[in-house]
Amino acid sequence: MTRPPEKPLHEPTGAAPVSPTRQAAEPAEDFDESANAPDAGTAIEIDEMPASLARGVEVIKAHWKHAPVGPGVYRMIAANGEVLYVGKAKSVRRRVASYLRPTGHSSRIARMIVLTALMVFVSTETETEALLLETNYIKQMKPRFNVLMRDDKSFPYIFLGRDHPAPQITKHRGARDRKGDYFGPFASVWAVNRTLNALERAFLLRSCSDSYFANRTRPCLLYQIKRCSAPCTGEIGLEDYAELVGEARDFLSGKSRVVRDLLAREMAEASDALDYERAARLRDRIAALSAIQGAQGINPKSVEEADVFAITEDAGQFAIEVFFFRTYQNWGNRAYFPRADRTLAASEVLDAFLAQFYAERPAPGLILLSHEIEDRDVLERALSERAGHRIEIAVPQRGEKKDLVEHAAQNAREALGRKLAEGASQEKLLAALASAFGLEEAPRRIEVYDNSHIMGANAVGAMVVAGPAGFMKAHYRTFNIKDEELAPGDDYGMMREVLRRRVARLIKEEGAKEDPEAFPQRPDLIIIDGGQGQFDAAGAVLADLGIDDVPVVAIAKGADRDAGRETFFVAGKEPFRLSPRDPALYFVERLRDEAHRFAIGTHRARRRKAFTASPLDEIAGIGPARKRALLNAFGTAKAISRAGLADLEKVAGINAASAKLVYDFFHGEGG
Repeated sequence: MTRPPEKPLHEPTGAAPVSPTRQAAEPAEDFDESANAPDAGTAIEIDEMPASLARGVEVIKAHWKHAPVGPGVYRMIAANGEVLYVGKAKSVRRRVASYLRPTGHSSRIARMIVLTALMVFVSTETETEALLLETNYIKQMKPRFNVLMRDDKSFPYIFLGRDHPAPQITKHRGARDRKGDYFGPFASVWAVNRTLNALERAFLLRSCSDSYFANRTRPCLLYQIKRCSAPCTGEIGLEDYAELVGEARDFLSGKSRVVRDLLAREMAEASDALDYERAARLRDRIAALSAIQGAQGINPKSVEEADVFAITEDAGQFAIEVFFFRTYQNWGNRAYFPRADRTLAASEVLDAFLAQFYAERPAPGLILLSHEIEDRDVLERALSERAGHRIEIAVPQRGEKKDLVEHAAQNAREALGRKLAEGASQEKLLAALASAFGLEEAPRRIEVYDNSHIMGANAVGAMVVAGPAGFMKAHYRTFNIKDEELAPGDDYGMMREVLRRRVARLIKEEGAKEDPEAFPQRPDLIIIDGGQGQFDAAGAVLADLGIDDVPVVAIAKGADRDAGRETFFVAGKEPFRLSPRDPALYFVERLRDEAHRFAIGTHRARRRKAFTASPLDEIAGIGPARKRALLNAFGTAKAISRAGLADLEKVAGINAASAKLVYDFFHGEGG
């Protein structure tokens, strides 16, 4: 269904962080502090708590005295500055007081209290603002004790333009900055492409860009295969093309039966008039429309527009299945596996997930859930205010809506079952790796390193990370090689720099207490893409920095670079090969190839950036607008460097001070 562009959720205007030093310590006159303390009127027996928990409670108690009485957001922060948890509340002071109880905390809350060294508060005008701000903070900071959505990719839409005499139909992601209608969301690019192909056959609309359209002198191949009516060369008049656009817009807006009935009548009329060629074309268009609807599986009769969410839990993991229904049609589904503590209830996970899901996405008029959520009313108000019309959130109890939720729940159970099976396979591969390299136990965190450069230019190092859940892309890192004394192409020197920087950071962060259930920050195994030289370089760096408990493995390419004939270097062993059928060999090859892909991609991106770099980028005080004005006036950076001060001052938008900055930079006085 068509939706106007919506603004992303931002921090409420006027909201300011509040700390004990910034907010008045005096409580509001009408606020009874004792009534909101834990076990009102009873002192907290700190001595009865474990020492670590007692310390955390004392920290929180000191901040609680200055917490806002009204709605707002609070952050719990560790000693090393890591944001542990972001929460919101109708009364922040009441919520923070709940952490001061001497007993009754879940293991998750207790760990959170133990690690807390600082709290920061932000007051908001309403509870709705608090919800939106909490969601933004969670997405930005990714606190370890919050539910995290993980997959935050934007959904694809179908775009039908209104900004051209012969509107284009195409796939769209991202900001809605073009004038036209956006239909979706679709669960996957595959679903969009399939639907677009059928729509092109049904309505013969162009999918080419405006520049391609403007430069055609004869119809392209799509016209020949009957997937475009070729308005670019006048094969169809603009008025007739506009009728096709109107039919497509009606179909995507839910009037599919009306469009099909119209085409059926036109086909019958053409047949009666013995115009069999036109009748055949109309028949093909009807068939294409049928293919769209038939491929979309379950299509509701009473639900025009809705998102359906169902959550399931097994073995401490959660899966949320989302179905998208628009114009009485199913536009696909997607499974999510949020990161959440196993002590949380399914309804709590779903509650936190929904706020993040709709943080920058338009919501439909109806949202159907498998579980009741605590913040239902607040989320309804927040989404309704942003959309400009009422958004309903419901947990259906009967009828077709209930059937849709149960169908989503079944898909969630199946998706989680598949993920758990994949995880079991991954655990077996990690165990095989431990056996192959003589490790005492299966590694939880594997770091794989590779370098990429061309004769030393734009050199980068890359680190990819894998664990029981597969590749952990949020932990990937790149390293721009900074040592100017390295000889061009010195791979050993590059590897030494990368490992030295990585291990130095690891040592710096090692003081922080790590959550035993979280993915570890310290590697259990390091794999280097290289031979004996790289292995020795890596070992020397670790030895220099006092790291002697992290095993290192180097993998050298086989003869003729054949996969399956790699040689491995491990401390205390002679170089060896693994059997071509060994699952550990296949696993290591996947790790190495991923590191190589990531390193090459990073190197190419840096090289592209270097190609387009300009000396003007290095001049402090010369932003994009002034840079554009200078280039418009002189054409190139070289011409700007030769210009006199008087000529620079004549450029529109460049004042005397800016002109002198540019002149001094190129003449050796400013840079």
